[in-house]
Amino acid sequence: MRPKPASMRPLQTSLSRARLWYALLVFVFAVFVVRLFYLQVIRHDYYQKTALQGQLKEYSIPAERGIIEAHDGDEIIPIVLNEIRYTLFADPKFIDDSKAAAQAVSQAIGGDVSDYEEKMRIDSRYSILAKKLSKDQKAQIDKLELKGVGTRDEPIRTYPQGQLAAQVLGFVNDEGEGKYGVEQFLDEQLRGKAGELRAITDAAGIPLVASPDNVIKEPENGERTVLTIDIAMQRQLEVLLQKGLADARSKSGSAIILDPNSGAIKAMANFPTYNPAEFNKVEDAAVFANDSVSSPLEVGSIMKPLTAAAALDQGVVSPTTSYYDPSFFTIDGATVSNIEEDGGAGTRNVGDILQLSLNTGAVWLLKQMGGGELNEQARRTWHTYMTDHYRFGQKTGIEQGYEAEGFVPDPNEGFGLNIQYANTSFGQGVSTTPLQMAAALAGTINGGTYYRPRLVDRFTSLDGRETVVQPEVVGESVVSEEVSRQIRGLMESVVQRNHVLYGLPNLRPDYSIGGKTGTAEIARPEGGYYADEFNGTFYGFVGGDMPEYVIMVRVDRPGIGGYAGSRAAAPIFSALATMLIDTFEVVPRSN
Repeated sequence: MRPKPASMRPLQTSLSRARLWYALLVFVFAVFVVRLFYLQVIRHDYYQKTALQGQLKEYSIPAERGIIEAHDGDEIIPIVLNEIRYTLFADPKFIDDSKAAAQAVSQAIGGDVSDYEEKMRIDSRYSILAKKLSKDQKAQIDKLELKGVGTRDEPIRTYPQGQLAAQVLGFVNDEGEGKYGVEQFLDEQLRGKAGELRAITDAAGIPLVASPDNVIKEPENGERTVLTIDIAMQRQLEVLLQKGLADARSKSGSAIILDPNSGAIKAMANFPTYNPAEFNKVEDAAVFANDSVSSPLEVGSIMKPLTAAAALDQGVVSPTTSYYDPSFFTIDGATVSNIEEDGGAGTRNVGDILQLSLNTGAVWLLKQMGGGELNEQARRTWHTYMTDHYRFGQKTGIEQGYEAEGFVPDPNEGFGLNIQYANTSFGQGVSTTPLQMAAALAGTINGGTYYRPRLVDRFTSLDGRETVVQPEVVGESVVSEEVSRQIRGLMESVVQRNHVLYGLPNLRPDYSIGGKTGTAEIARPEGGYYADEFNGTFYGFVGGDMPEYVIMVRVDRPGIGGYAGSRAAAPIFSALATMLIDTFEVVPRSN
């Protein structure tokens, strides 16, 4: 084969190079096509998500918390409302000069510049700079037109009735959580459900309204709640409680007014109290607690009507049963005795046990439940009444945060069981809350029905559906109807005999008023009791043919002389009973 002419060699070289470049171009183009296919098809979701991270903002849209209302005579008026305030926030991604921005914010609304600057530098897309700004402060921020700084509407709780029923209501903290009282117990119903906004933004962080990637879920507002509280009654109870505590030189106490025929709480108060709108100014968190439901105590002699009711219900005594009272018992090496004013040993009856407040009489009643002896049968029977009939040692279920159970000793386990149970018969060695005592008395004197104590009258949902909370019967045989009638008569006799001592000089014979005092020794943390410190208690009822209200009063460590129950707690009860008769139309006796 003849070699090609030399003149053709450069042409072939050029063609080879052209083909090579063409092949390279095709290869590069193919690489780009494959890469684009990989990026746009195979890895589309990943890169779209990555791209959106710089432009997508997620906002939580807070729901409006349900308002709380209460009764005021025939009207229903708000007791807790919402007011719009503003949360100031920053998106550090869009802030170029955090120092200058912080200074501008500080000049507009006050506050610490360094604190603002620090919050504008954190690694977050949403940094809260300040809360609860007023409308005027928001306007000052808007005028700045700071890139990356904005405000958000934030409803906060307001209290048109001031500090009225503060511990019953509780409060909502800065994180939007209900704390204490109704706000905590009903937090889920009141808070509603927050909405969501996921929005694509421009470079300045402004949502692009027309973006198809925006996602909006509307918030669901909380339920409107109406309480059983009567505002006028609540206001007067608080005034009379505070005055009574001042007269008794006591630093704290509580009082309850309960409807024994439905379990509805009409008024409930503690002192000292606080302003829920300024909860963050409170130095001692103990003031937040509703001691009527969260602070059990040994109640003293107000237990005796319930001990008598149990013995009467068992049929082992009658209201006129007589016995010889030796004025003391020695039990398990310990002595149970009466006060000197009770007159010493002698023949007594069941009525005397309550009128003279005989500790030995309460123990005698307990013995009758054991066939005349303080034994296992007596302990078990009395334990059954305390736990199953009067429902001590368990929560009532009232709509309050931090309700306490109290304590009832086991009838069969432990040391010194007989003296321990002897003490429980007159209200020592067993602890209950004031609410538990009020509910137990209500079930004993209303014919024998235990209604669950409650603070909620009705709910109204967002769509307008109203749910009325009906009285809930927990027990229908606290005691028999006959025993209920007998206990009412015995407690009326106590007031009739001692009404002047109790601060009730005008007895009001057209009305049924019954009650019982209690002076309880205060237990030492290390065991035993203080020799000179007592709590005063008094509970009772007011009505006509049947009780309309049960009243429970607690006075902690009164500073006046005499017995704490009669000198400190009874005058508050008397003032409340008079107020109910004069102001709230208690129906008098029919004959």
